[in-house]
Amino acid sequence: MTSIASGIAALGIAIGAGLAVLGAGVGIARIGGSAVEGISRQPEAANKIQVAMIIGAALIEGVGLFALVIAYLLQNKV
Repeated sequence: MTSIASGIAALGIAIGAGLAVLGAGVGIARIGGSAVEGISRQPEAANKIQVAMIIGAALIEGVGLFALVIAYLLQNKV
C-alpha cells in the first residue's frame, strides 16, 4: 500500500472510531434524558425506569466499545 493510501485508511479508521464514540455518547445522553423525563412524570415507576435505563446504556456502551476495538484492530492492518 502506498503512503497516501495508508494515510487515507488511517484517517478513515480514526473518523470511524470517533463517530462510534460520538454515537454511543448521543445514545446514552438520550436514554438519560428520557429516563429523567419519565421519572419526573411518574415518580412511582422510578425503579423500573432506572433498571431499563441502565440496561440500555450498557448495551449502547458495549456496541461503542466493540466499534473502537474493531477500529484499533484495523489500525494494525494499515
